[in-house]
Amino acid sequence: MTALNVLGTPLVPCSYDPLTGYFRDGCCHTDAQDHGTHVVCARMTREFLDFSLAQGNDLITARPEHRFAGLKPGDRWCLCVLRWLEALQAQVAPPVELRSTHIKALERVTLAQLQAHATELSPD
Repeated sequence: MTALNVLGTPLVPCSYDPLTGYFRDGCCHTDAQDHGTHVVCARMTREFLDFSLAQGNDLITARPEHRFAGLKPGDRWCLCVLRWLEALQAQVAPPVELRSTHIKALERVTLAQLQAHATELSPD
């Protein structure tokens, strides 16, 4: 079965460079083992990366043992939906790629919240 995005269409890749996703397949796919629910495809900003670091999640430092090169502003990455929501509440939510954000994100955030931070226009 094809995974769907928050627009109800097939999920498209988020990023191959850096290689993202819970499964490191470039997409924000998820399953029951993904306890963080890494389903929001977001474009990193300095403000968000600093916020995440302050919350105890260092996304900047490379961790080669985990196949993680570290992120910089402009990189796209599959974020945990609750981290994105925390950033939204702190007014530092990074922009979202709607076509690459898994429909499961809608269990925790609204489409309107995501659309308000979308990097692309949603199709009518």
